[in-house]
Amino acid sequence: MPDLSAFPITKKWPAAHPDRLQLYSLPTPNGVKVSIMLEETGLPYEPHLVSFEKNDQTSPEFLSLNPNNKIPAILDPDGPGGKPLALFESGAILIYLAEKTGRFIPQDAAGRYETIQWLMFQMGGVGPMFGQLGFFHKFAGKDYEDKRPRDRYVAESKRLLGVLNQRLADRTWIMGDDYTIADIATFPWVRNLIGFYAAGDLVGIKDFPHVTRAVELFVARPAVEKGLSIPKRD
Repeated sequence: MPDLSAFPITKKWPAAHPDRLQLYSLPTPNGVKVSIMLEETGLPYEPHLVSFEKNDQTSPEFLSLNPNNKIPAILDPDGPGGKPLALFESGAILIYLAEKTGRFIPQDAAGRYETIQWLMFQMGGVGPMFGQLGFFHKFAGKDYEDKRPRDRYVAESKRLLGVLNQRLADRTWIMGDDYTIADIATFPWVRNLIGFYAAGDLVGIKDFPHVTRAVELFVARPAVEKGLSIPKRD
């Protein structure tokens, strides 16, 4: 049985199954990337809820694993060389799990880098811009009288949706016929934009039919349906 006692995070979130990959997360667009990936691959894992309401993300135990105090993070007892590996940043975790299982990333070098390219498109563009739009549309920012910040993020979100829509015009998924980590990273954010943030009309989502078609295909996957609610909230 793997010994994870050297990792302080296991003091706050004890591992009932230390032989399984430990997931520390919350069902947000970034968090569910990893739970969906784990459900898709079938890797055994144990989820732990990191409650922002309780400021779990700023606890010494969580910071020992991710000094950037963001979810998700993982602790894999069976990492490279059979040694435990701790990782944070959802994009890095997706790449790691794809390479660990040999799934959802092309095996040829060119296809692999193209997939990572679109993963970075989500990490550097879609996530940050949609998140800022959500703040200025739904949360505290909605009360600002000056709508220029909101409109800036609306314009950039529309531009990003246009890039994605064009990419999907003649493809089932971002990389073509094959479903990859680029899709797993991107579509939770689009779903969140038009669902939780209720910004579909604001960005004119009906103008991006290839995107909405792909999101519908994405959420219909059994692993996605399950992963979207993991870890369960208190």
